[in-house]
Amino acid sequence: MITSKVFVKKTKRGAIVKTVREHYLRDDILCGSALCVSCPESSTCLEAEPISYSELCKNPHYIIPDSNVVIHQIDVLGEPAFKNVIILQTVLEEIRHRHSPAYNRLKEVISNADRHFYTFTNEHHRDTYTERKPGESANDRNDRAIRNATKWYQEHLASSDSSKNIKVLLLTNDKENAKKCEGEGFLVYSFSEYVKSMKQFPSLVDKLAQINLKKNDGPEFVSSKGPVLYPEHWKLSKIQEGLKSGSLCQGKFQASRENYLEGNVFIGGEDESDAKSVFIQGLKHLNRAVHGDIVAIRILPEEEWSCPSSLVLEDKTKNPDDDKDTHDEILKKKRAANKIMSGAVVGIIKRNWRPYCGILQPPSIKGQTTHYLFVPSERRIPKIRIETRQGVKLLSQRIIVSIDSWPRESRYPQGHYVQSLGETGEKETENQVLLLEHDIPHLPFSKAVLDCLPELPWIITEKDVAARKDLRHISICSVDPPGCTDIDDALHCRKLENGHLEVGVHIADVSHFIRPGTAIDAEAAMRGTTVYLVDKRIDMVPELLSSNLCSLRGNEERFAFTVIWEMTSEAKILRTSFFKSIIKSKAALTYAEAQMRIDDKSLNDDVTVSLRLLNSLAKILKKQRIDNGALSLASTEVRFAMDTETHDPIDVEKKELKETNSMVEEFMLLANISVAKRILEEFPDCALLRRHPAPGVSNFEPLIKAGQSKDFKIEVNSGKALAESLDAAVVPENPYFNVMLRMVATRCMAQALYFSSGVLPQTEYFHYGLAVPIYTHFTSPIRRYSDVIVHRLLAVAIGADITYPDLVDKKKTQEICNNLNYRHKQAQYCGRASVNLYTHIFFKDKVVEEEGFILFIRENALQVLLPRFGLECTLYLSSVNKDEDTVTFEYDEEGPSQTAGGITLRQFDPVTVQLHIDKTNIQHQKTILKLVKPHIPRFSVPPLADEPPVKKQKTV
Repeated sequence: MITSKVFVKKTKRGAIVKTVREHYLRDDILCGSALCVSCPESSTCLEAEPISYSELCKNPHYIIPDSNVVIHQIDVLGEPAFKNVIILQTVLEEIRHRHSPAYNRLKEVISNADRHFYTFTNEHHRDTYTERKPGESANDRNDRAIRNATKWYQEHLASSDSSKNIKVLLLTNDKENAKKCEGEGFLVYSFSEYVKSMKQFPSLVDKLAQINLKKNDGPEFVSSKGPVLYPEHWKLSKIQEGLKSGSLCQGKFQASRENYLEGNVFIGGEDESDAKSVFIQGLKHLNRAVHGDIVAIRILPEEEWSCPSSLVLEDKTKNPDDDKDTHDEILKKKRAANKIMSGAVVGIIKRNWRPYCGILQPPSIKGQTTHYLFVPSERRIPKIRIETRQGVKLLSQRIIVSIDSWPRESRYPQGHYVQSLGETGEKETENQVLLLEHDIPHLPFSKAVLDCLPELPWIITEKDVAARKDLRHISICSVDPPGCTDIDDALHCRKLENGHLEVGVHIADVSHFIRPGTAIDAEAAMRGTTVYLVDKRIDMVPELLSSNLCSLRGNEERFAFTVIWEMTSEAKILRTSFFKSIIKSKAALTYAEAQMRIDDKSLNDDVTVSLRLLNSLAKILKKQRIDNGALSLASTEVRFAMDTETHDPIDVEKKELKETNSMVEEFMLLANISVAKRILEEFPDCALLRRHPAPGVSNFEPLIKAGQSKDFKIEVNSGKALAESLDAAVVPENPYFNVMLRMVATRCMAQALYFSSGVLPQTEYFHYGLAVPIYTHFTSPIRRYSDVIVHRLLAVAIGADITYPDLVDKKKTQEICNNLNYRHKQAQYCGRASVNLYTHIFFKDKVVEEEGFILFIRENALQVLLPRFGLECTLYLSSVNKDEDTVTFEYDEEGPSQTAGGITLRQFDPVTVQLHIDKTNIQHQKTILKLVKPHIPRFSVPPLADEPPVKKQKTV
């Protein structure tokens, strides 16, 4: 049966367009019950004898939740206690459009056969399809469709003698909808009363979102009584009018990590570097915005503008509604003349709440209580009020909590307990927190993904040999860090008969195994990148590919995507070619092993000769890049020596780079640049490229001041001028000065971004750090999805593969780029957090004395770099509670410097410090520094006695 809908609309030019849509209805759609005799026996998703855990309905029954129940109570529905649930197509589609996190979670539950969740396509069933009435709202129509489907199910199952005892329950929090259900004669309950009737599962009550629903009014959240603390949020219709008139602005709210009373709203642009920033300060101006929310703001009059406080503020309020600390007074203590554009949040356009990891704050009142404050691990998220009867047990654990609402009467948002991750401080628990807090997809690969993998044993066939260039006879080798199993790239160099050099970069052909439109492709696109933690790796693709079939392991035949250059001995490129190949790497070397081969004059085998040629060319290429204005920056990277039994860190040290690190880097850069040019030629509107925006001149202010501290003038008008200034800034008596200056320069840089060539003018393609007009990522497809897309583009460009619609759609490509930029940033942050975690474990229960340098001077602290450990730590110069014995430091912002006791501390000065871990804050343990040298009376501490060195073991 076909039903038609006719739509008439007016175009922008005034023309009237008539659209006819056909809707197909069927009568052979299965109900899904194993008990049903009307439907075929294959329809068995719902159990024949479902167990009832509810005291409200002791008969066997199936459950139908409405859309709001699924959206708000997915944490409860996701529990194993809920089985035999019917998800209507109406509900699934509404959730897909309204709440993607709940939709994704629901799809996971539906895919689990043990849960017996059945999706019923009521919108295409002849007996359950519900036509929208004239003047009826979409919400009312959907409610009616859900009621019709529930009623049909009850009648359909009752028509069979064997299933008369089966009931169908509708769960809804909409009181008006519930009344209509009762009038139509079938069972209906609110979700909370149904859950509370499941006495065998008392813990489910803690996971209930505190929410009721009022018809046509949206959610009405349970709130505490008390004085109004925040301005009322504007209605969406009023916000839209303000945005249209220009009196309001829309942007993403980013809370401050250092000060819970401050944040910024970034208006316009996908990334902060492209957006205008508006400063928000004070509880009332923040107006219940949570980090990541899309908000509407009004710009304040200029006389009300303010500036960020240079003091670090921490929310230490014990009582949830105790506002006696007069936050506005704290802010008024620090004002500066150079105020910046400031605003106030007037409404929330979109909440981007997610489940948060953290701990419960011990209650201020001793004794039994069910009310707790939850303290998130992420400092930018406010504390959350929850109710739980498991508080005593959960106080020592890391838990997950979701926000339900933020009433105007409550200092903090309200939420509910979701689950426990384990005991606070345990490595596995803390690693889990890192992954969850940085939104790293880390669940095991699904069966659908694993089904996409090739069967073993995998062999290269004659057909493969015919379609690819056979390079197995060439002396190719890979050079990687120790312990690397996901080997993306290999290289070779050999002399040609004409005297020129042939240089090859061979990249794992991941796109051969990951085909567009497959489950493994969707998973890789979603994950975006491999994430490297200190003790583990979260792969973008399954291990069979990442560490085996795609990994260019030594002495094993593998598929590759090859770039070949014909060069002169002066590294001038004469010819470039691209093709798919078969290679057999002759050696998988570490950087140190490759360096030893190059340096050992007695070795002259093909692989070693190739490495020497590559190294000599790389030095020329690097000089050419730097002469063109490429920047050579610095950062702190560390490696840990691990105990072989406990896997605890027993030593930490800064990574050392060798010539071979630079050698590999130069040829990877060259390959990326060459491929970028080729795919842009072929696909000018949809090439996936990578750009690095030039920082604004104001961004360089810390660097310019840092140079002035040692009488160096840092030019920042161009990348080349900056590079030359950095090269010239050398202090012979302090060899580490130039490294630190480059570290300061790194902090001034914007983030590099993926983008689709069709969405930006070519003038914005430039990569500032590399000083090249065009760049992309091609050389790491095992660990970056961007490279997979680039491989596909290049394969089409050279005729080695066929295209598909999404590949040549610039909007689809840009959507991929947006996700990749987010995933790449989160992976970086997660990796740093992992290093921080293991650093704290290493320094646990010990005090270490170490030499360092002052990297930054702050108003109340010094940022100290400890080169041996690659650590940056904060040395506080004063405390909030001063006493007569406390030394007073004088801060010179222009210097910058700090002076006390006749000693002046300046940027880059050497210092000796003692370091230990402060464990008083269980969740946010801090590295505490104390000054040893220079000696400042009543502030510095005496030096420690010499301690024996720690024995090193396995390094990761």
